[in-house]
Amino acid sequence: LDIDGDNGPKPTLVSLSIARPPKPKSLVAKPSTPTVAKVKKPTLKSEAGSGSSSSSRNRGDRRDRKEVVQKPEVIMLDRSLTVRDLADLLKVSETDIIKRLFLKGVAVQITQTLDEETARMVAESFEVAVETPEKVAAAAKTTEMLDEADLDNLVRRPPVVTIMGHVDHGKTTLLDSIRKTKVAQGEAGGITQHIGAYHVEVEHNDKTEQIVFLDTPGHEAFTAMRARGAKVTDIAILVVAADDGVQPQTKEAISHAKAAGVPLIVAINKVDKPEANPDRIKQELSELGLLAEEWGGDTIMVPVSALNGDNLDGLLEMILLVSEVEELVANPQRQAKGTVIEAHLDRTRGPVATLLIQNGTLRVGDAIVVGAVYGKIRAMIDDRGDKVEEASPSFAVEILGLGDVPAAGDEFEVFTNEKDARLQAETRAMEDRQTRLQQAMSSRKVTLSSISAQAQEGELKELNIILKADVQGSVGAILGSLEQLPQGEVQIRVLLASPGEVTETDVDLAAASGAIIIGFNTTLASGARQAADQEGVDIREYDIIYKLLDDIQGAMEGLLDPEEIESSLGTAEVRAVFPVGRGNIAGCYVQSGKIIRNRNLRVRRGDQVVFEGNIDSLKRIKEDVREVNAGYECGIGCSKFNDWKEGDIIEAYEMTMKRRTLAT
Repeated sequence: LDIDGDNGPKPTLVSLSIARPPKPKSLVAKPSTPTVAKVKKPTLKSEAGSGSSSSSRNRGDRRDRKEVVQKPEVIMLDRSLTVRDLADLLKVSETDIIKRLFLKGVAVQITQTLDEETARMVAESFEVAVETPEKVAAAAKTTEMLDEADLDNLVRRPPVVTIMGHVDHGKTTLLDSIRKTKVAQGEAGGITQHIGAYHVEVEHNDKTEQIVFLDTPGHEAFTAMRARGAKVTDIAILVVAADDGVQPQTKEAISHAKAAGVPLIVAINKVDKPEANPDRIKQELSELGLLAEEWGGDTIMVPVSALNGDNLDGLLEMILLVSEVEELVANPQRQAKGTVIEAHLDRTRGPVATLLIQNGTLRVGDAIVVGAVYGKIRAMIDDRGDKVEEASPSFAVEILGLGDVPAAGDEFEVFTNEKDARLQAETRAMEDRQTRLQQAMSSRKVTLSSISAQAQEGELKELNIILKADVQGSVGAILGSLEQLPQGEVQIRVLLASPGEVTETDVDLAAASGAIIIGFNTTLASGARQAADQEGVDIREYDIIYKLLDDIQGAMEGLLDPEEIESSLGTAEVRAVFPVGRGNIAGCYVQSGKIIRNRNLRVRRGDQVVFEGNIDSLKRIKEDVREVNAGYECGIGCSKFNDWKEGDIIEAYEMTMKRRTLAT
C-alpha cells in the first residue's frame, strides 16, 4: 500500500492471521522439535500490535539470559601471575583488575606479571580470600621414590652418606682417608668445588657391605649444594674439629640435616692434636640439641683422626648400624628413579650428568627424562672410571646421551616407550619456558612497594652479568650467593647462567647488553678472547668463589652515586668587628683546626645558626692569605653577611664526596 502521500489511495484494513508467539526454548533438549507456524508479517506499523512486542520481548529475554559465574571464595597463590591468569582465577574481567590497579597508582598491561603481594591485594579487593601453600624445606625429599608396586620386591640397599661441616674441619681429608685416594689435590684453596659420589666396601658381620658417600663442598658460599646433598642422603656425618669447636657452618649443616629428616652422626675430628678437647665439642653440640649417647642422649659421636686414620673403622661400623635401624630398601627389579648429583657440558662428550639411583636399576640404552631433558643412555661410568652396563640402587654413575645439561637436583625417570619419554620431556620443557618467561617478566614487575622505593631512591641501577661455570652445581651456588648481596639501589641482573666454556655468543650478548662475563673454573673457547677485545667486553676468570663475590660487590658499589659529606676544617671566635667600605670584617681568633678561604662557613650565635655561606676574603695583618691555622688572628669577610657580633663562633667546613658501600 502507498501510504506516503495524500494523493495515493487511502490505507485499507487487511485481515491478518497472527499465530501465538512461540514459548521460550527449554534449557533441556527434547527428543522432537515442535513445528512452529509461520507468521505473516504485518504491513502497517500500527498493526504490529502487542503480539509482535511480546514476541520480541521473549526473544530479547532469551538473548539477554547469561550464565551467572560465581566468584570463588578462596584462591591458591603459589607463584607470580599475569593479569589474564589472575582474572581467570578470580572469574572477573581483566579490565576490572587493570582499573583497580590504576586507581592504586599502578599501571599494568593484560600480559604483565604481578608479584604475589600485588595479586593478593587485587584478590582481597574483590573480597576473595587468598591462601598460600605451605613452604617445604629445601632439603626435604619432594618425591617418594618407592611405590606400592615395589613392596613385593624390596631388598636392602647401601646407605647414602653426606659429609657436612665447617670449612677446614677435615671433611675431604676424612673422605680421602676412607677411600684411600686424594681428592683435594689440585682444588683451589683446598676447597672442594663440586659434588661427587663414591662408594667404599666395608667388612661387617663376616660379609662385605657397601657405603656410598656424597662429597659436598666446604665453603660457606656452597650452602645450596650442601642442601642438595642432604636432599638425597640417608645419613649425615657432621665433622667438627676438636681444636676449633662449633662454627657457623656447623650450625648450617645441622639445620640442613634436620630439615631433611635424616639421622646425624658426629665425627669429632683432629683428636690427635694436643689442643683437642672432645668434651668441649660435646658440650657445645648439646646446646644445639645434639646430646651424645654417653651423656644420655641419642646422637652418636665418634672421635676420629682423618689425617692418621684413627678410629675410621668405628665410624664406618656406626654408619652400618644406623643404616640397619633405618631399614633402607629399594626395588632393583623396576625401572630406575633418582636424582641428578652434578651435571656439566664436556667439550668432547657433550652433556654429562652424575645420577644417584634411588630406586630401580639403570641400564645402558634406557630412555630417560631428567627434569625437562630427554636422552637415551649411550654409556655409563662409575666412580672408579670404569664403564658399566647397569647400576643398582644407591650407586652413582656418570651418563652420556642427554640432549642438554640438566640442573643439579633434578629428578630423573626411565620410560619403556621412547615416544612417551619425549612427550614428557617436551611438556616439562614447555612448563619450564613458561616459568622462566614469568620470572623474566617479574624481574621487571611493577609493585606498589617498588614504586615508592624508586620515588625515594631515584632510578634503580642494574649490573648485568653473564655467568659461565664448570658445572651446574657451581652455577646454582654462585647465583644463591649473589642473591645474598644487598640490592637496594643497584640490582644484579643475570642475563645467562649456565655450565660450559665462554663462547663468542656470550661475548656478543655481553656487548649488546653492557654486561660483564664471569667465568668460574672454566675456559674460553677459541676466538672468545679476541672477540672480547674487539667489543670491549670485560671477562673475569675466577677459581675461588669469595674472590668472585668481592669483585662483584666492588662493581656494584662503583655504580652507587657518591655521598656528599661535611668535613669540618676549624672554628674561630669573633673578637671585634671592623667596618670596611660598605661592609664589615670580623676580627677573629682561630680556636681549632684552620680557616681556609673559599670554603663554607656557618655562623653560630648562642644555640642558633644565623648564617651559612662562603668565606669570600681572609686576611692576616692586612695581607690576603689562603689559610690561617689555630692560635693566630685573622679577618674574615662575607659579601652576603655583615651582621657580625662579638662572641659569634665561625665554623669552617667543606663538602667532600665519599664512595659509598652497599652497607651504607
